[in-house]
Amino acid sequence: MKGVRIDKQKWTEGIEALKSGYRLYGPVKADGFHNFDLLEKGILPDFNFQNTRLSPKAIIYPQTEVMFHYTLDENKEDHHILKEVAGNTMPMAILGIRPCDAAAFLLVKRNFDTPEYRDIYWVRAYEGTTLVGLACRQPCQTCFCTTAGCGPFGEEGLDVLLVEETDAFLAKAITAKGESFLKTAGWGEAADSGPIDALKTEAESRIRTAVQTDRLAEKTIPELFDAPFWDEVAFSCINCGTCTYVCPTCWCFDIQDEVSGKSGLRMRNWDSCMYPLFTFHGSGHNPRNTKTKRVRQRFMHKLKYYLDKYSSGIQCVGCGRCIRQCPVNIDIRRVCELMNSYETCR
Repeated sequence: MKGVRIDKQKWTEGIEALKSGYRLYGPVKADGFHNFDLLEKGILPDFNFQNTRLSPKAIIYPQTEVMFHYTLDENKEDHHILKEVAGNTMPMAILGIRPCDAAAFLLVKRNFDTPEYRDIYWVRAYEGTTLVGLACRQPCQTCFCTTAGCGPFGEEGLDVLLVEETDAFLAKAITAKGESFLKTAGWGEAADSGPIDALKTEAESRIRTAVQTDRLAEKTIPELFDAPFWDEVAFSCINCGTCTYVCPTCWCFDIQDEVSGKSGLRMRNWDSCMYPLFTFHGSGHNPRNTKTKRVRQRFMHKLKYYLDKYSSGIQCVGCGRCIRQCPVNIDIRRVCELMNSYETCR
């Protein structure tokens, strides 16, 4: 693939040029944490981070998204008809996304973009976005991406991979969208992308933790569902939902209507399988009415149901956010080990 060298003296000029063609998002630091935000004029991405506190999934899949508007005024010809809300059609680019978070979009895509169903909101946003990755040269202590289907220099899902050096970035265009992005920025100084391979090996050697998933497929769902360790796993959980909100591959949502006078909005909001109301039926029945059932659902979905359904690995990219931010120290690596090594008497 084509390599491009971006001199840091030309970095700012290129970023500002990109803002004329893209809604450009990048990591910025606020209140002590790095997160992705729209880079307004004069604002540069801040790459002085290991990983952002939240993944950039909200750029593609907003925490709250208005889908339709309608009127209940029967004096109007179009009353009680849902009308799609016009969105911003300007292309987007996410600059500085970690490879694990780009790979996460591919896992989520299997749910939102299928031969039977296409979620036009998610698909339109995803297809209209260029993902410019920042290789991870100093992984966090809780990262286990190399055993979760990607890696600190993983290219899956990316359009461009950036590797930061002292006085320059080395860019590798992976797709035509990536080439167009670099051209818009005016970054075209050809460079050998060969050194990326050596840096990749060095970064992968810094990943200190792993998950074993090799035996998950051979377990049956009833075996793992009825395993005796779920009460222990769930014991300390407070069902706060932090793990689901920080996870780049979680997609639970709820649809709600808000009506003011005779005008209404229908919107989609993030939800969480950790919350009792998420599965509360209109009949009054709740199939996950206990903490243990909800915790089991989260891990069974990520490590067993998804794997069985798609035969393409677990629903996790090993970013480690849920481990770092869980207030009671529940660790998905340990739960994965319990599930992978579980033996039953047959």
